[in-house]
Amino acid sequence: MDDEKVKIQIGANIAAYRKQAGLTQAGLAEKLNYSDKAVSKWERGESVPDVLTLMVLAEQFGITVNDLLVDPEALPGNPGTLEKAMTQVSEKALRRKPNKNIILALSSTLVWFIALLAFVVLSSFEVLDPYSYLLFFYAIPANAIVLLSLRSAWHDFRWNMALISIIMWGSLLSLFVTLHVTLDFRMWKLFLLGVPGQIAIFLWFRMFRPGKEQEGEKSYG
Repeated sequence: MDDEKVKIQIGANIAAYRKQAGLTQAGLAEKLNYSDKAVSKWERGESVPDVLTLMVLAEQFGITVNDLLVDPEALPGNPGTLEKAMTQVSEKALRRKPNKNIILALSSTLVWFIALLAFVVLSSFEVLDPYSYLLFFYAIPANAIVLLSLRSAWHDFRWNMALISIIMWGSLLSLFVTLHVTLDFRMWKLFLLGVPGQIAIFLWFRMFRPGKEQEGEKSYG
């Protein structure tokens, strides 16, 4: 293949992937720190980007450098074209970020499945059967801990105060029910511990929330 055909082939691919990405020549040029005239010359086949620019283009379009070099005139019925299309679909599927809400839902489901499994196992023993349902109370703070860990790992702190509150109240509830069922202690005063605990949680998160004065400084700063 001669040089002119290579230039035209690369130019046609750049134009096709640019349009597929919804970019104008000026928009692509801005992302690459080139002029729109340079992009126009590439697409007309008058010049070719250097190797480093081809790598940046491939990364911008979410493809490989080889995708910029293949023949854009290949017929749809060509097996090589079909294989390439399937490869691109697979690569896009692998690059797609997993849905965080689904991960959270699956994690919660796993926590309750483990609680249910433990309940089934313990309830098969005559001695433990009367207390096996307590596992579902402990699943409440356990579930909140899992969700808190995942959201914190993703740097998503929007629900942290609610989750920490659930952990605290869920733990107190679990302890209260356990003492009531196993030792017949109705220590409802345990829940009084949650009052200063809830206040402390609220103040802790309030401390890191910008107040009106700080917001004003940011607005006028």
